[in-house]
Amino acid sequence: MSNAIEFHNVSKSFRIDRDRPRTFQELFIQLFRRRRRDAGIFWALRDVSFTIERGSSVGLIGTNGAGKSTTLKLISRIIQPTHGQITVNGRVTALLELGAGFHPELSGRDNIYLNGAVMGLTRKEVDEKFDGIVEFAELEDFIDVPLKDYSSGMQARLGFSTAIHFDPEIVLLDEVLSVGDQAFQQKCVDRIRRLRRRKVTMLFVSHSIEMVMSNCDKAIWLDRGQLRMAGDAMRVCNAYHEYSLIKAAEAQAQDTDDNADFTQNGCSDAHPIDGLNREGRLGSGEARITKVEFLDVAGRPSRFTRTHAKFTVRLHYRARRRLEHMLFGIAFFHVQTGARLAGPNNVFGNYLIDEIAGEGYVDYTIHDLPFLPGDYEVDASIYNEADTHRYDYWQRCARFTVLPGGTNERYGLIALEGDWLHTPGLPEPAPRAHPDEVTRVAP
Repeated sequence: MSNAIEFHNVSKSFRIDRDRPRTFQELFIQLFRRRRRDAGIFWALRDVSFTIERGSSVGLIGTNGAGKSTTLKLISRIIQPTHGQITVNGRVTALLELGAGFHPELSGRDNIYLNGAVMGLTRKEVDEKFDGIVEFAELEDFIDVPLKDYSSGMQARLGFSTAIHFDPEIVLLDEVLSVGDQAFQQKCVDRIRRLRRRKVTMLFVSHSIEMVMSNCDKAIWLDRGQLRMAGDAMRVCNAYHEYSLIKAAEAQAQDTDDNADFTQNGCSDAHPIDGLNREGRLGSGEARITKVEFLDVAGRPSRFTRTHAKFTVRLHYRARRRLEHMLFGIAFFHVQTGARLAGPNNVFGNYLIDEIAGEGYVDYTIHDLPFLPGDYEVDASIYNEADTHRYDYWQRCARFTVLPGGTNERYGLIALEGDWLHTPGLPEPAPRAHPDEVTRVAP
């Protein structure tokens, strides 16, 4: 299979002039300056090499500023590389940003014909496709309205519909599916799948890992202008998702370290306060949770785990006096949705703690963690066994991260990993012939 797109050691830089005058007054002042600060150079891409096979669907992923949009602009020849070579084999249709390629003063109808002419189509060819473009974009009542009066969603619908109806060989899409209502987004996804079946080469930027994994064969991960990883979409997206979760957890930990007493792999309370404290912590205070730790399968402290791994939550406590018949509880919450996933305690688990005094810890071990990749927080509490007296309740006291790689499931919040079984139906019996339909054969 021949390649549709090839990048060979491609670099792209932009000149950043921080002292560029904005008015004649600033220009006049700069003429008399003895010293002028030099313009800076920003490298959007550095020595990037990859190939995209003809007919493949590729997702371009990475954080903001990674070089994704620059890559699409280089492929569509809007800009030229500073170094390196780019080879594109095929007619390119690009929808890189809202309203790109459209004239705001022209109507939707005129813009369709303008884009057709730019793509090299004759007026007759555009005439044949015009009704389909308008119908898909759902703009029958607005097609003769100037584009400047369109909403952002209407512009996105017109741009996408125009791009896919002009028989493209290579389609470049930059976050276009993030604009528009849910119904139109689903129409776009369905059309993308049709283009894939027709073996149209597709390269699109998306911050949705789900979108890339569902609609792409391969993925390219750019990080600060450099190629981080390329290959199978599932493998690359899982690696990027893990990287993103770790970075988010580190940032959250740093933010927490600036405002509270947290350990690297859990949390600690260096200043117990009776009753309701400034963090919303509740309880009479005779016993307190002093630290929450997370332990991996080897018993080592770690804030990171994977689906189906062994995982232990360790609750360190301090009791001011001897207390009998104790209940230790944990509540698990999904950070992004706030959903409460579970609320185990030792009494529910038929494990009785007759008494506590001084310092100690209680472990709760999950032998097969069902949580899907994401960030999770816990509440920790101490009650009496009858659950009638609260000694301590620490809300959202610690956070841990479940990394990709432990399961193929990715929808919802937990991995059920049930067993599938198919039982085919019995074949229908052959129809019996009616006596009148029996053909007699002469001897």
